[in-house]
Amino acid sequence: MFKQYKEDIQSFIDHDPAAGNPLEIVLLYPGFKALRSHKRANWFLRHNMPFIARAISQRCAHKTGIEIHPGAAIGKRVVIDHGNGIVIGETAEVGDDVMIYQGVTLGGTGKDIGKRHPTIESGVMIGAGAKVLGPITIGKNAKVAAGAVVVKDVEPNCTVVGVPGEVVKIDGVRVDDLDQINIPDPVMNAIRENEYKIEKLQKEIEQLKEMQK
Repeated sequence: MFKQYKEDIQSFIDHDPAAGNPLEIVLLYPGFKALRSHKRANWFLRHNMPFIARAISQRCAHKTGIEIHPGAAIGKRVVIDHGNGIVIGETAEVGDDVMIYQGVTLGGTGKDIGKRHPTIESGVMIGAGAKVLGPITIGKNAKVAAGAVVVKDVEPNCTVVGVPGEVVKIDGVRVDDLDQINIPDPVMNAIRENEYKIEKLQKEIEQLKEMQK
């Protein structure tokens, strides 16, 4: 248990350049506090004390702005950066080494029963304000760009952008660092590609006209 505690602290240090020291993370970081609180709430839920579990969860949400249902499954070395506005639903599953930024929702669509929330596999990064909805799976090492709305499965090592989320593959190779400002826009890329094709066709038409003179 102590080893995992140290690993969790180190994950925050590794992912946050502003992190000063372990004591600062333990005492001042709302994301770290929310994850530790969730472990306690989950323990009470698994031991048939749902009221206490929900009380811990709601107290944490009030203090940190991060609401994690006690029933959610959270892996090791998960990092919540800033965290305000994050909501993680009851049947959500979050793997190891996942990075979650502020404003993220791992929620339901209101149409599903049973497994209603997403499965986030290990190594995933979810950008600020992204919404991942329904019983879908975000594959290993995938990246969800800031503001994306994802409602369908994402293959491993892919980047998802836009509303609704569209997958951007770069030669099938993992993108190690997603720039959350200069996000690729698949719609604009398609428009530019069409413009290029139209321009090319226009030139060919002009050439044919010249040959007919």
